[in-house]
Amino acid sequence: MSDPPASPSPGSGYASAPAPAGAAAGGSAGSGGGSGPGNGVPSEELLLEEGPILPMLDGAEAPPLALSPDMEVQRLVASDPTAHVEVRLDAYQEIIDGEVGDTTLARARNLERETGLRQIYLKFEGGNPSGTQKDRIAFAQVKDALRRGFDALTVATCGNYGAALAPAAALAGLRCVIHIPRSYHTRRLEEMERAGAEIVLVEGDYERAVLESREIAERDEMYDANPGGANTALQLQAYGEIAYEIYDDLRDAPAAVAVAVSNGTTLAGIYRGFLSLFRRGRTSKMPRMIAGSAARKNPIVQAYLKNLPHCEDLDPQSIRETPVNEPLINWHSSDGEHALQAIRATGGWAGDASDREMLAQARNLRDKQGLNVLPASTASLEVLLERHRREPLGGDRYVVVLTGRKA
Repeated sequence: MSDPPASPSPGSGYASAPAPAGAAAGGSAGSGGGSGPGNGVPSEELLLEEGPILPMLDGAEAPPLALSPDMEVQRLVASDPTAHVEVRLDAYQEIIDGEVGDTTLARARNLERETGLRQIYLKFEGGNPSGTQKDRIAFAQVKDALRRGFDALTVATCGNYGAALAPAAALAGLRCVIHIPRSYHTRRLEEMERAGAEIVLVEGDYERAVLESREIAERDEMYDANPGGANTALQLQAYGEIAYEIYDDLRDAPAAVAVAVSNGTTLAGIYRGFLSLFRRGRTSKMPRMIAGSAARKNPIVQAYLKNLPHCEDLDPQSIRETPVNEPLINWHSSDGEHALQAIRATGGWAGDASDREMLAQARNLRDKQGLNVLPASTASLEVLLERHRREPLGGDRYVVVLTGRKA
């Protein structure tokens, strides 16, 4: 790889750069994992067996964010290092309000007819700038860094979080250093570099990349945007906005919310959002939280299935990664305890989904609902429908959170 590009100047934009060829649909359901050479099922074999759906398998390939004229003015203010911090924060919040969140919640009537489960709603996070829910925490972390006087951020990623954080940092005029395991292959790398991020390739897995990112943050006094630790409360609050948006559309809590898990932060944040609504008397009940992940490859799901009191790290050497399960792979879930507690507190459940099942669900959503989603993000949909096949669920409202780009 060539030397990483320098960070953009505050006045430079990234919206005019063309999108890379072969843009792919989909979005990550979580951090962790990667398909290095020789790991898992060979992608060619898998795809030939399942059909020509290679564009489904990579992270969401979002076009460069094109700001409206008034938002462009706010960008110039937010990224101006000579402006007062409060002025920059106000401008950055305007960008967040205009670009992040308020994603679509749509009823999947064709899926209902096919499965006999009514009513299924799809919360499609592909409407965010990077095509995933990661924008919610990326912009929140950048705003926090700006408020606290940092001029640089660092994070470890397998693709989607970095693709969200890089442009979010550029909009605020902050330097962004992204650590990626050398063996991982993501087409989102070009997006990160286009937004001005500095890429550091790390020998080892995702957890090793997190460790190196944290060490550099401490050594160079950079903002640590990695999941877990001091960032947990902020990230849970950001993902809690998904619950508020679901409530705004349904005017109450649904019977259940199904979320694909890796670190568990998204599920835990949605739970916290609904808990706040319930405690304030805005909803009549708490939704049951449902978690889905790659078969036998996630500590949260394994702890639930084995009725363990806490999440336990998995053996990294026993995990085989594939192009399908890669976004879900995580031998250590940084917010796993929060997610496991949410599942049990609401009477929810967790389960596994195979590569074949996730691919089938993604193809079905494309054909029946017109959505291109990352197969990994359908893990919880498979877990929800598998329970319905075994024990028919009553007529109510069921929400499934998905990531990707519209077809």
